Amino acid sequence: MKIYEKAPAKINLMLDVLHKRPDGFHEVEMVMTMVDLADRLEMSDLPRDTIIITSQAGYIPLDEKNLAFQAARLIKDRYDVKSGVHIHLDKKIPVAAGLAGGSSDAAAALRGLNRLWKLNIPVKELQELGAELGSDVPFCVTGGTALATGRGEKLTPVRNPLQCWVILAKPPINVSTAEVYGKFRAAEIKQHPSASGMIQAIETGNFEAVCDGLGNVLEDVTLKLHPQVGQLKEAMMKLGADGVLMSGSGPTVFGLVYKESKVARIYNGLRGFCKEVYAVRLLT
Repeated sequence: MKIYEKAPAKINLMLDVLHKRPDGFHEVEMVMTMVDLADRLEMSDLPRDTIIITSQAGYIPLDEKNLAFQAARLIKDRYDVKSGVHIHLDKKIPVAAGLAGGSSDAAAALRGLNRLWKLNIPVKELQELGAELGSDVPFCVTGGTALATGRGEKLTPVRNPLQCWVILAKPPINVSTAEVYGKFRAAEIKQHPSASGMIQAIETGNFEAVCDGLGNVLEDVTLKLHPQVGQLKEAMMKLGADGVLMSGSGPTVFGLVYKESKVARIYNGLRGFCKEVYAVRLLT
């Protein structure tokens, strides 16, 4: 028996960091949504008690460093599953890009193995398992559009997701999330993006207000470490994207584009800056 799951990428329409918590994590407010750029996981039962990960991508770990591997081991241990699994990961989302590719893979593994092994784990419980693997995993379990608070694991769905094009562009660098958060100083933030304003803009279908409300307090840190991210943002704005922001801790920059007629021009213009450019839709 084989089970297939899509693992879509996420973008942050707004990301605010409020303070560092006693447990070492940061208290955040984020409005996240998913785009139609996805990894695909194929999961098949193995008679022996083992976890095997394979992939066509030669640049990702296929052992316990892989979040899908960790998800499989967690669900096996927690529910005393004696059979094994072979997970083939068809990788499309860029790695270390601020798009939650690894987290989405882990979430897809949790969903798929729940079906493969007929465990009947409720969604809320899958999200709690996901929180043990990473802050973005609970959101990726259900997807959609949501406000994420706490360290990212407390989720409130947002209604009426936007319909527009998204241009994603990742410069040829990798960004360490730990380094970005390590250099971030909440007290130095002069203007915080508004989660309530973004939610209202989405739920009333006000595309212009969504673009005006885009904000990410981690941008300044990443832009200082990697000036090419700022250059990419500037290029995307000059090419005519309606709203431009860095996703997560970067380095991927996304542009929201309402008119399909603009998409090809922006996409082609950005190909001069970096090879990894994608024109996708928001998942609705």
